[in-house]
Amino acid sequence: MSGGELRPPGWTSNPSAWRQRLPIIALALLGTGIAGYLTLFQLGVVREVWEPFFGDGSRRILQSGISRILPIPDAALGALGYLLDAVTGIIGGTDRWKTSPWIVVFFGLAVGPLGAASIILVILQPVIFDTFCTLCLASAAISVLMIGPAMDEVLAALQHVKREGAAGRSMWRAFFGLGREDSQQAEAQAQ
Repeated sequence: MSGGELRPPGWTSNPSAWRQRLPIIALALLGTGIAGYLTLFQLGVVREVWEPFFGDGSRRILQSGISRILPIPDAALGALGYLLDAVTGIIGGTDRWKTSPWIVVFFGLAVGPLGAASIILVILQPVIFDTFCTLCLASAAISVLMIGPAMDEVLAALQHVKREGAAGRSMWRAFFGLGREDSQQAEAQAQ
């Protein structure tokens, strides 16, 4: 396939290209590291948490009752979410927007809610604790930076599924990457 065939119709770039996905994957791995470190603090493995700006803000937030609502540290959920982002970002080739829309949508569902949760947690910090957590803010920034590029790829995948349905082919088969031979034959006949 040439580079032009990898771009969704009407797009100027390929949202599944590695140059689009690698920054998201790198951010997800960085987020995994930060959230992993915060998890180690919450578990007591690391005695002090790095906090250059907000005094004991990080400690207060990370040891609060809110952070212990679940049976595992909330930072551990963040680490798992980031790891899921990285893994789903790696899966598939540069044409995955049309060969595996389901994984692209799953990727978007992993990235989007993590970003939304991060925004909510940042809003809660000054409201509930009257302080901030530097690494929590860094983690939230990472989550937000990942949303736009990830949603571009999701949009391309959903547009592909919609086009397949409009052409009279099964949207479910298109969503799961099945029946691509039929689509390719139809495209070849149209040219």
